[in-house]
Amino acid sequence: MTTPLTFPDKAQRHSVNRRILLKGAAAAAAAGMTAQAASAASVTPFGQTGAPTTSTEPLPLGPLSGSRYPDSHLESMKKPNVSFGPSGFPAFAGTMAVERVATGMRWAEGPVYFPAGRYVLFSDIPNNRIMRFSEDDGHLSVYRQPSMNSNGNTIDREGRLITCEHSGRRVTRTELDGSITIIADKYNGKRLNSPNDAVVASDGSIWFTDPVYGIGGYYEGIKAEPEQEKHNVYRVDPKSGDIKVVVDDFVEPNGITFSPDEKKLYVIDTGFTDGPDNPSHIRVFDADVGAGKVSNGKVFAEMPKPSITDGMRCDTEGNIWCSVGWGDPKEDGVRCYTAQGDLLGKIHLPETVANLCFGGQQRNRLYICGSTSLYAVYTSAQGAMKP
Repeated sequence: MTTPLTFPDKAQRHSVNRRILLKGAAAAAAAGMTAQAASAASVTPFGQTGAPTTSTEPLPLGPLSGSRYPDSHLESMKKPNVSFGPSGFPAFAGTMAVERVATGMRWAEGPVYFPAGRYVLFSDIPNNRIMRFSEDDGHLSVYRQPSMNSNGNTIDREGRLITCEHSGRRVTRTELDGSITIIADKYNGKRLNSPNDAVVASDGSIWFTDPVYGIGGYYEGIKAEPEQEKHNVYRVDPKSGDIKVVVDDFVEPNGITFSPDEKKLYVIDTGFTDGPDNPSHIRVFDADVGAGKVSNGKVFAEMPKPSITDGMRCDTEGNIWCSVGWGDPKEDGVRCYTAQGDLLGKIHLPETVANLCFGGQQRNRLYICGSTSLYAVYTSAQGAMKP
């Protein structure tokens, strides 16, 4: 049977055309919403995710080449040395040597020791990860990736990780349940530059530095224009969470630490990286932790240009231990200064050094982040263990 062809009248044609128009409009709107949703979902990756290095032979672990007792990598500034080890330098602990305990990083930074777990966390900034070195069995693993190109790390009085993030442009706290709290990411309504290093005072206040290194390119963060006019040192109030500027006259504020009694605040200025006439030194201030103020700033120690110091920690005697690198290879390593600013001695390492911390069950093992590796050495000093 053949079905006859029929043609709609004018009213029917109008109805059909209207339905087609509405259907087309709905489809177009849906497509637009889909495109808009796709656009909203497209974001810049939070930093460079690690690309494995392809090398010939990995750097060897264990005591550094040529080590013997007493270790020649330790140099005392107090002359003459006694026959048994370098005199007057608390890095010497007897039968010990500087060891490379882990390697394989692109730029190791910001070590912090967790006594309860006997492990060190430290940043591998370009690889966008936080690494974990287990002290009990020497195991190295990835603690967090991506880490928002984390740089400096410390621990607060409740055992929580405090992290400075380049690509996040913020300071965060990792809670005991693993969740992450944003401590600071803006000041006066504008984004921070790239928080670098932090220290926690006994009242719970968090003090941190904010240079521009993390927004200078795509290797250690996300390239961006700075929103803060100055490169400040900030304090976060432990109760209100308010952020205020503590010091605003640094070229590039970097490492930061307190003296054991918290009456002194030490801050590194690595402004030399921005120009030859800029500083490469450590400054010291009288600190009033409760009031959140510092005063009477002065230069504590000058670094031998073109070398810079990047990070530092304090021992129980008030000595300052700081990194050295980026200049004369003979200066690569660690320097130790008395509280009066006198150089006590040096630890010589085969790589540029970024940062360090004290660890171990007796707080007498110095962990050192040197470029691609993590080093450790037992000392006769004890870290103040105040973050």
